[in-house]
Amino acid sequence: MKKALILIVTLLAITMQVSAVSHIYRGRSTYTSDIIATWDGKYLYRGNSTYMSDILYSWDGKYLYSGRSTYISDIVCTWDGRYLYSGRSTYNSDIECTWDGKHLYRGRSTYNSDILYTITGGHIYKGRSTYNSDILYTIKGHIPIPVLLTVI
Repeated sequence: MKKALILIVTLLAITMQVSAVSHIYRGRSTYTSDIIATWDGKYLYRGNSTYMSDILYSWDGKYLYSGRSTYISDIVCTWDGRYLYSGRSTYNSDIECTWDGKHLYRGRSTYNSDILYTITGGHIYKGRSTYNSDILYTIKGHIPIPVLLTVI
């Protein structure tokens, strides 16, 4: 009985790790050959890789770092759930983008004319559009907005 329980727990842990990996695909595709980035919840990797040598960015929930680093000097941007700031700043003048849950706006704006991307239904669309012809990327899994922006 004890061995069976250990086996079940081990299989569950492996399944959870495998399912935690997310991918970003080029366009409407979900073919393995079109994966441009892989996300494991902490690191964004180049292509369909999870090798340490292919880490592009690290994420801690607030800061996005360049590569595997978590040094203050390697902070690319700061995220507060609504605004994306340049570097380590949280000044209004350093807001790069605004997120409303569906649209990503230029700077601190929420005007329709300032919509850069629409993110819905597992797709990233150009501008305000949700037409299939305007799909830039397809997302499988959950990937934080600051991490997605590194690909766009």
